[in-house]
This record gives sequence, C-alpha cells and structure tokens, in this order.
Amino acid sequence: MRSRPGQDDAGRRTGGRRGLEDVMIGGLVAIGTLVVATAVGLILRRREGRVRSTDQVNLLPDDVRAVLDPQAAVTLVQLSTTFCAPCRHARVVLTNMAQSTDGLAHADIDLTDRPELAKRLAVLRTPTTLAVNAHGGEILRVGGVPKRDSLLAALGPHLPA
Repeated sequence: MRSRPGQDDAGRRTGGRRGLEDVMIGGLVAIGTLVVATAVGLILRRREGRVRSTDQVNLLPDDVRAVLDPQAAVTLVQLSTTFCAPCRHARVVLTNMAQSTDGLAHADIDLTDRPELAKRLAVLRTPTTLAVNAHGGEILRVGGVPKRDSLLAALGPHLPA
C-alpha cells in the first residue's frame, strides 16, 4: 500500500500544518525573547551614569577613607576593575572634573583582587563612583560612567562656593 502525500507509512500526518505550527511557535518565542532583551537593555541604559543620593551619610571603611584627599571638600572615589573598559572612560571624566572644579579630588580603588571590599560597599558593577565628604561619609554614588553635568549639579551643595 502506498502512503499518500503528507502521511508516513503508518498513515500519520507529516509536515504540513503541524510543521507550520512548530515554525510559528519558534518565531513567537524568538520575538518574545527579543522584546524582553530590548526592554532590559533600555532599563539598564537608562540607569547608566545616574546619580543616586544616599538618604544618610554612611561612614566608609578605612580602606576607602585612606585614599581621600584631606584638602578636598569632596573626593570622587572610583571603584574599578582591571579589565573594565567603561572604567577607563569614567577615569577620564572624573580626572577632568577634579582638575577643573575647586574642592573636588579624584581617587581610584581597584577591586579586582578585593571582592570583600566590593561586598562591603555593595558594589554590583564597575565602574561605581562614590562621592565622599571630607569626614569620610558617602554622600552619593553613580553606577556606570558618570554624566558630568548631572554629577556636578548633585555635588554643588557640597562644594565650596
């Protein structure tokens, strides 16, 4: 007995509509994945470089206070890792800000071999920049490469007039 087109030797359907349904489901899964990935990417991009003020001034560990500039009203402490490409860009932005703004200094701490410090400071990504007052208290932080104008505006009340 010969099988008909679209059927196997046992008379079961092959290809045809069922194959089309599988392709449709695969396509919908792919589109759904793209939508979710795009949404997550947009959310992360929106948070990049955003200044977050702390509700209370947190005194930082001695490891951080050791790098503060005693002459500065505010020290921008950049927390980086060795292989972090955005950290290089953040370093340029922060160095330029410190050189052109009275009362502002920049220091860098490499967290590559110091995961315990990253954990104590609740650092989830690098670069992270902490703005620290002269008493060693964190006044704000920025995740990602800081936006110069936003950071300067947030630091304004803490800098000399």
